[in-house]
Amino acid sequence: MREKGLAWWQLSLIGVGSIIGAGFFLGTSLSIRTAGPSVLIGYIIAALATYIVFTSLAEMTIHDPRPGSFRAYARMAFGHSAGFLSGWIYWLAGLLIMSSEIIALSTFTAYWFPNVPHVWFSLAYAVLGFAIIFMGVRNFSQIESGFAVVKIAILVGFILFGALFVLNAIHLPSGIRPPGNIRPWFPNGATGLWSAMIFVFFSFGGIEVVGVTSSELRRKEDVAKAGVVLIISLGFIYVLSLWMVLRMANWTAIDESASPFVTALSGFNIPYLDSIFNLVIISAAFSTMVGSLFSISRIMVSLANDGDAPRVVQVLNRRGVPTRSLLMTAIALAICMGCAYVLPDTIYEYITTSAGVMLILNWILILASYLKLRPRLTALTVKRRLLTNPYTGIVLILFALSGALLHQNERIGLGISLALIVIVFVASRFASKR
Repeated sequence: MREKGLAWWQLSLIGVGSIIGAGFFLGTSLSIRTAGPSVLIGYIIAALATYIVFTSLAEMTIHDPRPGSFRAYARMAFGHSAGFLSGWIYWLAGLLIMSSEIIALSTFTAYWFPNVPHVWFSLAYAVLGFAIIFMGVRNFSQIESGFAVVKIAILVGFILFGALFVLNAIHLPSGIRPPGNIRPWFPNGATGLWSAMIFVFFSFGGIEVVGVTSSELRRKEDVAKAGVVLIISLGFIYVLSLWMVLRMANWTAIDESASPFVTALSGFNIPYLDSIFNLVIISAAFSTMVGSLFSISRIMVSLANDGDAPRVVQVLNRRGVPTRSLLMTAIALAICMGCAYVLPDTIYEYITTSAGVMLILNWILILASYLKLRPRLTALTVKRRLLTNPYTGIVLILFALSGALLHQNERIGLGISLALIVIVFVASRFASKR
């Protein structure tokens, strides 16, 4: 017998656990260095785009809930090739993100155990992640919700600490650098914000997890509530926590090699600060990895149901776990990890960056599917104003992606992502002729 479904708040927490990853706790340093204080505007823009994407996906889910979520709607809207393209792009991007998160986990764990080869940490985290998924949806939701609560508590605690500092209830020790200043807003000009947008959007990458997991909800109509609470909460937490970072430390002091939160707190002489945030980043990366594994294993089952993946991966056990899909994913992950340890760091970094780009490009397909299917949703369609219109979402996403053209490394990542999409598209054309 399958386990009982999830409550809407559990789905929201799964989303938080899957979205707030090491990229936010560590990678925002790059966004801040590129955009300066205007990065706050970038996060508001990205939150709006994410809200538009999710409300469109939620409306389709409420009208016609399907296990394949966004890829099922792409197939309905544009035919077999679109469903194939959307599903395999998401699976490939998720696999690469899992690989990069495991590499990050190994690197951060080696902080405490420098003499242990990284490959052993990678193997341990991968086995633990697969074990959690094999325990079933309910156990996965409980563990992922626990990680989400930890991450929210840490960010809320940081915000409260920052508020005490802003209100002069806490002071920097004498002789320590002066507090930060959020002006000027655009120290690197408008192009600084533009080029940073792609990294800002990555902080919201993974919202599709909520769509994929929505098939496990007790009440399918709760998917909209779960997503809206998730995105609004994420937007507020992201913006407030980064605003506190910029008030506690000058943005020019933030270095790409360190977490901006560590930089902001370093002046307060907090004991074991590096180890504390090392543990935070490990928990963030691990929960993101597990969330990606859960969603891509479900997507592969959906692909198999439509004949776009080997039929054998359709098999579910008594707990509803796609065991054979997980086995196939484990083999693919082992190959990716092998490449990670063989390829030069810069090349593998380009490939994993392209994975984030592919996830964001998939958002455009979600919005396009909604626009095509919207006439069929007349009974449930809500009135969309300019700021929540799908066309606005497409423009914002294209704006963010085009900013990647301003820097060489991002151009390479964008080029790799487009090349992978072309390969998947060609494969879809062959599959459609079978």
